[in-house]
Amino acid sequence: MSDIAYLNSEFMKLSEAFVSVEDRGFQFGDGVYEVIRVYDKTPHLLREHVDRLKLSAASIQLDERLSYEEWERIVREGIDRSGYADAKIYIQLTRGVSPRDHRFPVSAPLTRVMTVREIDLEDPQLRESGVPTITVDDIRWNRCDIKSLNLLPNILSKQHATQAGAFEALFVRDGFVFEGSSSTIMVVRHGVLHTPPEGPRILSGITRDWVLNLARANEITVAEEPVSLEMLLGAQEVFLTGTTIEIMPVVTVDEHRIGDGKPGEIYHRLYQKFLASIS
Repeated sequence: MSDIAYLNSEFMKLSEAFVSVEDRGFQFGDGVYEVIRVYDKTPHLLREHVDRLKLSAASIQLDERLSYEEWERIVREGIDRSGYADAKIYIQLTRGVSPRDHRFPVSAPLTRVMTVREIDLEDPQLRESGVPTITVDDIRWNRCDIKSLNLLPNILSKQHATQAGAFEALFVRDGFVFEGSSSTIMVVRHGVLHTPPEGPRILSGITRDWVLNLARANEITVAEEPVSLEMLLGAQEVFLTGTTIEIMPVVTVDEHRIGDGKPGEIYHRLYQKFLASIS
């Protein structure tokens, strides 16, 4: 078993993969990406991830022409070559290699990169105890719905959370909570599952949508509407969703206890349904 890279139509060991210093992804962050979870050699929700990759690419005028079937073949071959049963796949598209210029290159083939690595699982104890979070000012750009390579605000916020001993940083602007630095957020009040609506202020998470569908299928009322900081702090339950963390319960926000300070009943129900859905 080994970490695998795919670079512009060729597979190789990850340690052997290199891109040019003039790649626009390196020079400008001019590109988009996706992260896909693999369970038992099966890429979870692959079509949804590929569809979002293409949507992000189109949003920045990146001409991504590979079909879903072509991406499926590449992804599955990468999984087979790695030998990993449970893995994390990272796909990145950039506008390619050209002399540094803010304007788009007249002709430059896209750079397509995919890596397949063994997944580092979260400590199972976190699902029993729940995790602490902090809030941070949302200083990101106004197109958070594009899965852009430009993640500096997210990185700084995640590091701030790490230094504060927290699991995640939650972005707040004008009194409303939007999402985490690498996750989406869900809040339970009076038995209703609330989450910020789709739009330019959040990334429409693939796992977010999957969990919302699981909730609806199990007769949990869902409200996609703005979530105020007051609503967050007054919630009975809060949890995060994401490709690698799946569903993670939150027990504190800025040291304020959520509910009774333990993962709640709706979290447990949804996580069990989530596990059943991937088995």
